[in-house]
Amino acid sequence: MRTFRAGIAAAAGLAVLMAASAGCTPGPEPAYTPAASAAPSLKPSDAVPSPSVSLPPSPIPASPTPVPSPSSEARTSAKPSPTAAATAKPAPGGTAANERKALSWYYMRKGEGKVPGFPSDIRLYKPKHKVIYVGTGNKVYLTIDNGGAMGDYNRWLDILKEHDVKANFFIAGYNLKKAPDFLKRLVEEGHLVANHTMTHKDFTTLSDDQVREEIEEYAKLYKEMTGQEIQPYFRFPYGKYSLKLLDIVSEMGYTSVFWSTAMRDWEPRKNGWKDAHADILNNLHDGNVILMHQASEDNLEALDAIIRDVKERGYEFGLVSEIQLPESR
Repeated sequence: MRTFRAGIAAAAGLAVLMAASAGCTPGPEPAYTPAASAAPSLKPSDAVPSPSVSLPPSPIPASPTPVPSPSSEARTSAKPSPTAAATAKPAPGGTAANERKALSWYYMRKGEGKVPGFPSDIRLYKPKHKVIYVGTGNKVYLTIDNGGAMGDYNRWLDILKEHDVKANFFIAGYNLKKAPDFLKRLVEEGHLVANHTMTHKDFTTLSDDQVREEIEEYAKLYKEMTGQEIQPYFRFPYGKYSLKLLDIVSEMGYTSVFWSTAMRDWEPRKNGWKDAHADILNNLHDGNVILMHQASEDNLEALDAIIRDVKERGYEFGLVSEIQLPESR
């Protein structure tokens, strides 16, 4: 009988426990954190990731999928403008594991005329890190990545020349070798040519020595082909990097250049050149660093209208060498 009563008591206790747990409210689902996070008030579709692929090897953004940095050449919780003060700024850097954690650049659109939000990872940058991603004032910076197909590069340069615009070209080393006449014209016409690595590989997959070799070999090739030292500006292929990689690149004297406007131009657009034009004009803001891929025919078709309409809105085009590094970090 005692055993029977004990069994009843145990069963009753179990029922109470199950009822209590059934009434519990599960904790919130963890926020989606792509290679970075975005501003809380923004919809995921406003976050522009980094390309996980570049045109033929280079990429970037319109909706979340690490645009831009789109996956290729979004998120939900990040810090807005680079000048915004953080309420609880974490100490720069971190553990050895965190230092090598793969990060992807992206931004969160806020609408025309407004500087986008940027990854919360920028709060971890160290004072020695040389990084730019947005300028100030009525200047915009056209940065053209070439890690894939060359496209009609003479037409690109003809349009820029017609509008008296200087642009910033990030060209993979193997493409420099393919088109020495392109490089010659870039230099003669006053464009800035920056280091985009020899082979356009994801740097987060390479050893420190391989990283240095990629950058050093590029600088050597550039000097052999032009007789000049390369300007100390650099862009990570696919927008993928780590704090440790920023250490290395900065110690080598280079400033890493990210962006504040990009698009999914590593694939054909539904409305062709009009989509490329709209992506830039709808996110136009002071100090805008625009990322375009040279392999995109839509970009090339839109270039003339983009330059004309950006100028009509009171902006001038500049070189990234004119952007000042943030004073405080």
